[in-house]
Amino acid sequence: MKRVYSILLTAAVLLPTACSDFLDEQLQGTYSNATFYKTEAHALLAVNAIYNVASFVSTDNDLWVFGDIASDDAAKGGQAGDQTDIQYIDDFTYLRNNSYLEKFWKHYYEGISRANYLLYYGSNIDMDVTLRNRVLGEAKFLRAYFYFNLVNVFGEIPLKLMPPINSDEINKPLSSVDAVYTQIIKDLEEAAPVLDNTYTGMDVGRVTTGAAYGLLAKVHLYRGEWQGTLDVIDQVDALGLYSLQPVYQNNFLDSTQNNSESLFELQHLSLQTPKLGSHLNQWFAEVPGNGYGFNVPLQDFVNEFERTEADVADPRLDYTVGREGQPWVLGTTFDPGWSATGYLVRKHRQSIAQNLVGDAGLNYVYLRYADILLMKAEALNELSRPAEALVPLNAVRKRARESYLYDTTLPGYGAIPEALLPDVS
Repeated sequence: MKRVYSILLTAAVLLPTACSDFLDEQLQGTYSNATFYKTEAHALLAVNAIYNVASFVSTDNDLWVFGDIASDDAAKGGQAGDQTDIQYIDDFTYLRNNSYLEKFWKHYYEGISRANYLLYYGSNIDMDVTLRNRVLGEAKFLRAYFYFNLVNVFGEIPLKLMPPINSDEINKPLSSVDAVYTQIIKDLEEAAPVLDNTYTGMDVGRVTTGAAYGLLAKVHLYRGEWQGTLDVIDQVDALGLYSLQPVYQNNFLDSTQNNSESLFELQHLSLQTPKLGSHLNQWFAEVPGNGYGFNVPLQDFVNEFERTEADVADPRLDYTVGREGQPWVLGTTFDPGWSATGYLVRKHRQSIAQNLVGDAGLNYVYLRYADILLMKAEALNELSRPAEALVPLNAVRKRARESYLYDTTLPGYGAIPEALLPDVS
């Protein structure tokens, strides 16, 4: 049974300490900095509140706009004229006051602020030292996660590492991209050794040592640090915990989440008060199904999936994209008229019947072992070691071919195409 830790910090609204003793009375139903960060329960509430920002409970978390829409893989979708600020981002014609840029900035800096408060006050909490170090490690990982996404969207950004205890911490100048990455690496390197390798019960889904090393490998990859990428991936593999799921679809089903392929996924649970479900099922679902129909795949993306001579597609296609004539949800068949491109995202599609509109229990899988294998293949290839790169690359391709209900005899794995080999001239 899936357990969820991503709870709202409803009891811990952090307010500045009073400047006057005119009314020396403890706040009721809330906490000040003087009364919070004192116990183990406070520490867990505080770190859970950081996870909540990272989740897709709030519609202010628009990571998909910058990861999918701004790429060449998807279009805005939705109704004509709806959410035009997304279209401006897709067209790269946005202005500084674009609402989606503003929401993303504020939301992720809220997560950074929560992490900074816990890291600033948390070391003095009277609690089990091992647990305290783990909680602070979780905060460092999540701060690194927020900064990694922000720096890749905005470039130079303010690097805030303290709560706003004075004007200097509030009005931080822009930091260079290198400075932000340096802090990200530092946070992840410090987090990895103090995090647990695995969790049980209610703690399943918290960030692990493998998650920290996995994100650190991605950071090195983005910076073109190929050997650094491989060194960190070796640390992931040394844990001996991760493997590809036999069936690709298992990574995107509510019943098979937090599996052996998952390094980091953002937890959700439906029908909770306060709300803990993901809003993505409503944003990505077809309009006739009470959805908004956003984030629609493009034909170029669909064309990237290989096909057999009998025109049988790579099995990952129908697990990823809704397309004409293919099974959809609740026994329905996909209708291309639901989308301007003829396609909809299926990975995050969960039934929105039974009062689950914008309240899906489906987790958001951010980092999988398949990603680690492909990062390893890319790094090896960039280091002019293509024969070695084929091993992790073909492990992913082999799983893809074997994870469907019918024969998908696609072309052999073969060598890396010459166009993808590094230029060593």
